[in-house]
Amino acid sequence: QVQLVESGGGSVQAGGSLRLSCTAPGYVRYGVCLAWFRQPPGKEREGVASADTDGTRTYGDTVKGRFTISLERGNDTVYLQMNGLKPEDTGMYFCAANPSYWCTPFAPKSTDFRVWGQGTQVTVSS
Repeated sequence: QVQLVESGGGSVQAGGSLRLSCTAPGYVRYGVCLAWFRQPPGKEREGVASADTDGTRTYGDTVKGRFTISLERGNDTVYLQMNGLKPEDTGMYFCAANPSYWCTPFAPKSTDFRVWGQGTQVTVSS
């Protein structure tokens, strides 16, 4: 199965920005929901944002107004622009694809996604 590959993680100070990229060959297309999740240390994985080619964009409550998800069909890439980073944004960030359904109008749930990347670490210091 084709894997997704994340990049762009790193260490930043609070208030800083990072842009994550996810190479998703064959998945940035009609009828596929793509999403970003994160898993803080010692906590469960949570949905950050989702997007599809029909224009749906959803965000978790804790990132609304700070994070932006976007798709680039030409090179099969999903981006997550993260601004105004906070220490509580620290965690492993994962890209995921659901090839079976468009995105729902709600923040993504990990149980709906079956194609995952290996993750990229984001650390925000105060």
